[in-house]
Amino acid sequence: MSTTTTEHQKLWDLIKDIKFGMFTHRHENGMMHSQPLTTQNKNMDEGNRLYFFVSRSGEIARHVVQDDNVNVSYADTGDDSYVSVSGKALIVEDMGKKEALWTPMAKAWFPGGPTDPDVALLEVLISHAEYWDVKESKMVQVAKMLTAAVTGTPPEKMGDHKELRM
Repeated sequence: MSTTTTEHQKLWDLIKDIKFGMFTHRHENGMMHSQPLTTQNKNMDEGNRLYFFVSRSGEIARHVVQDDNVNVSYADTGDDSYVSVSGKALIVEDMGKKEALWTPMAKAWFPGGPTDPDVALLEVLISHAEYWDVKESKMVQVAKMLTAAVTGTPPEKMGDHKELRM
C-alpha cells in the first residue's frame, strides 16, 4: 500500500507539535536502546525524512553506522494520539540543511552552533509508519472498555488506526 498525500499530512499533523520523539536503535550488545530526541523538521516536505541533531562522538552516531534500522515513537497523551515510524538512519553531511534546521533549542545542546564539528545531522528515512488517533472523549472510551470487560468482547472503533508504507 502506498501513502497518499492526505495520509502523509495526517502523519505530520500528529507529530508536528510533539517536541520529543523516543528514538530507538540497537546497541552493540544487541539490546534495543531508546532516548528522547528533538525532531528538527519544520514540515514534512522532507521526502519522508525526519531530522535530529546528535553528538558525532555519541552512541547514536556510532550505533547507526553498525545497524541503521531505527524506530521513532511519538505520544500525545492529552490528545490520545500515538505514532510509530520505522526506517533507516544515517549521518548526513549537509551544512546547508544543518543551518536551515538550526534552532535556539539545538543551541542549548550544542553551544558551538551548526558548524561545531561534534554536531551531526541524523536523518531517518521513513519506510513504515503507524498511528493511533482516538477521537472519542475519555468518558466514551471508559464506557466502551467497561462494556468490553463485561461482555468479553474487545472494544471497537476506539479511533483511527492506520498503517502506512512510505
